[in-house]
Amino acid sequence: MQEKSLHTPYLTVPLTGAKIPAIGLGTFGSDHVEPREIADAVKVAIRMGYRHIDCASVYGNEKQVGQAIASLIAEQVVRREDLWITGKLWNDKHDPKDARESFLRSLEDLQLEYLDLYLIHWPFPNYHPPKCSVDSRSPNAIPYDHDRYMATWRVLESLVDEGLVRHIGSSNMTVPKLGLLLRDCRIKPACNELELHPHFQQPELVRYCKEHGIVPIGYSPLGSPGRPERDRTTDDTVDMEDPVIVGIAQKHQVHPAAICLKWAAKNGHVPIPFSTKEKNLRANLEAVCSDPLTEDEKLAIDGIDRGCRLIKGHVFLWEGANDWHDLWDEDGTITR
Repeated sequence: MQEKSLHTPYLTVPLTGAKIPAIGLGTFGSDHVEPREIADAVKVAIRMGYRHIDCASVYGNEKQVGQAIASLIAEQVVRREDLWITGKLWNDKHDPKDARESFLRSLEDLQLEYLDLYLIHWPFPNYHPPKCSVDSRSPNAIPYDHDRYMATWRVLESLVDEGLVRHIGSSNMTVPKLGLLLRDCRIKPACNELELHPHFQQPELVRYCKEHGIVPIGYSPLGSPGRPERDRTTDDTVDMEDPVIVGIAQKHQVHPAAICLKWAAKNGHVPIPFSTKEKNLRANLEAVCSDPLTEDEKLAIDGIDRGCRLIKGHVFLWEGANDWHDLWDEDGTITR
């Protein structure tokens, strides 16, 4: 007997009043999951009730994901207008001409007439090859250049003007960088995608986003257990082994992963966990659809933040940078 589909809850995008599904499916397979397997997971997820699919050109699977989405629309499993599809511009395509061409390629690969959200994946034009090691460096890597970033942002604004994308946003930003973007943009970012999980809560950045009407979309919401080796260090902690998380999970009779997602939902984040396993896909969706945390449980998890950034970004460093901390403006000023 086939299980019934679930009804995804929604949040409101303050900028436009649009409804964004409160949980999405990430499609980055950490360099080790083949595109066809991810596309199959997208099919399962949409049939199950997911309506938010988070894509990116650098993931190398947009063509397969697009085929999966198109087949479900053709079968009338889902209507296009009921889906929220996000795309992202990769770092080596920041030049305005390249940015537009990259967007149009993603739109073609995804077999869509428009995207719901398009993000600048990282605020640097620095990039890395697929499956690279932690010591890989882009030969032309540079620190943040606001004028260059805004030239790219103008392309995204023009895509909104043309009706090719409904919302634009940022990813892997910091408060000072967002401040400059908000100062100089014509169309404001609707969303900001950032690493968010109980051991890395980024309260100042989340608060800043909400104060400016920007929806925080949380990647690695489970603590990214499948992240690439280049993103692992001996100081990393494991959210799902935290005694507070484990204790609340036992009370709710669910896996600790579900508690991480319930915590995100309670705090107004949009988590985008990745999985290709049907059991996990359903458990993740159920986590935000039912049995929310109590306020006391939320506060208990709010209190276990360890400031443990997992996706540190070593591979985006430029010559002369000290270490990965220089990417994140931790003293409140942009590192040059």
